[in-house]
Amino acid sequence: MAEDRQKQASAVADTADAITPAEEPSSRVHAVSSQADKAAQFIAEHGEVNFTYEEERRVLRRIDIRILPLILGAYFFQQLDKSSLSYVSIFGIMDDAHLESLEYSWLGSILYLAQLIFQPLAAFLLVKLPTGKVIGTAVVCWGACAAIMASCTNFGSLLAMRFLLGSFEAMIAPSCLAVTQMWWRRSEQTLRASYWNAMNGVTFIVGSLVTYGLGHIVSTKIYRYQTIFIFCGVLTVIFGIAFLVFMPDSPMEAKYLSERERIIAVERLRANQMGVASRQWKWDHVKETFTDFKTLLWFILIVAISIASGGISTFGNLILRDFGFTNFNAILFSMPTGAIQVVIIIGSAWLATRIGRKGIVITGLACLPTIGAVLMLTVPRNEQNKGVLLLSYYLVQCLGAITPMVYAWSAQNTGGDTKKKTSSAMMFMGMCTGNIIGPLLYNTKDAPLYRPGLIANLIMFVTVGILGLLIPMYLMVLNRWHAKKREELGKQANVVDESMVRRKDIQESKAVELEENEQAVTNIEDDNGLNDLPDLKNEDFIYVY
Repeated sequence: MAEDRQKQASAVADTADAITPAEEPSSRVHAVSSQADKAAQFIAEHGEVNFTYEEERRVLRRIDIRILPLILGAYFFQQLDKSSLSYVSIFGIMDDAHLESLEYSWLGSILYLAQLIFQPLAAFLLVKLPTGKVIGTAVVCWGACAAIMASCTNFGSLLAMRFLLGSFEAMIAPSCLAVTQMWWRRSEQTLRASYWNAMNGVTFIVGSLVTYGLGHIVSTKIYRYQTIFIFCGVLTVIFGIAFLVFMPDSPMEAKYLSERERIIAVERLRANQMGVASRQWKWDHVKETFTDFKTLLWFILIVAISIASGGISTFGNLILRDFGFTNFNAILFSMPTGAIQVVIIIGSAWLATRIGRKGIVITGLACLPTIGAVLMLTVPRNEQNKGVLLLSYYLVQCLGAITPMVYAWSAQNTGGDTKKKTSSAMMFMGMCTGNIIGPLLYNTKDAPLYRPGLIANLIMFVTVGILGLLIPMYLMVLNRWHAKKREELGKQANVVDESMVRRKDIQESKAVELEENEQAVTNIEDDNGLNDLPDLKNEDFIYVY
């Protein structure tokens, strides 16, 4: 028996990473529903192909080289333009633009209010229109808004332009998440999402250096904050034009790939059970999104961490300055924050991918800013305590790793094109809500301790840690429910989630399936993963913890 099993495992070894081909792919016509995903229609037109693991790796490498830098750049410039208000906060914008304390807080919150308002429209456009063109257009428009902000010299005009900036930036985060779901397998998505979210940290470093340099330019013609706005805005517009030229709208429309490579790029996503792109808006998906309890839990989680993030990001440089540093030193000491965020975001994503548990990692991450907030609330502000206060500030900045983890976690557990977009919109509406509330909990009148804001942040960190432990329990219940449903339909109750299995383990799992003869290859017509079903109605969908 053991010898037979070894022979069977050997027999599938050569095709462990291959999709079983149709006997005559060129002549076979698949009966694909008009409601099915565009990927299903694409495979039906071109036929299924047999490909090796090495071929898939080459296609993945080409996707990483082309797509990843573009979404990294888009997210970087979004964060740079959004954070420019924080950079100029210590260069006299409050005096030059005649701002009151609460008015500065509103300039931080209004951007997220605009993003909140326009999230539903963003979700609709991402379903109905070509993704690459939507993102590129948004980048150009918000870059123009950032540059035009240089002409604003009072609260009213700054408020209006920050609102417009947020309106166009509402597109970028859900777009990056949609692109991640569209191009990569579920096992690959967490790290890729961490890469573009790590641009928050890169922005800290680059933005601080640029501000440090431009801040030394003294002119009698324009204020220093105007120079920074012009610089950031013009660079963003240039990148947006490049994005429009080089970004394909989907794997099926990637002209830089050969026809065979496009088919492989689509076939490798079938195991995700999430679909690729449908270009059809489905109201039953929207209804399921708003009645899905796990989506509500992630919404609460993202609101909580965003309340803390919104206040710290807007008032971060002011908090550092009130530790006893000069304006320019405050900028320099904010630079390690960027490096910390890059390391903690990518490192935590690697760990979550390695152990297959995001909830536990989120709870562990929440402990770091909790400790930092406690230190900032209890350590006196004086010359001797500068080092401890700086350490506590850096610990609080570790919160930056939690948001991308929540994005990836939610995205990996959502199926159906419209539901993916509406669920992402809910996450980003939660992010916007938190970022609107966050800056309003801080006030320059509370300097140098900022106790009300820090106490609120501490409560949020504890809430995040608790939810990180509770949500996986609910996902386990959903997996048991789907297993029971599969059994009722005559399918195998316990299946291998190949979208999350490491490639070196797939070979063994396929050998076991062959021996037990309980799981057959799924034809394109019967593949729920490409029928554009929402996850709760797809019994083959497996939730990840």
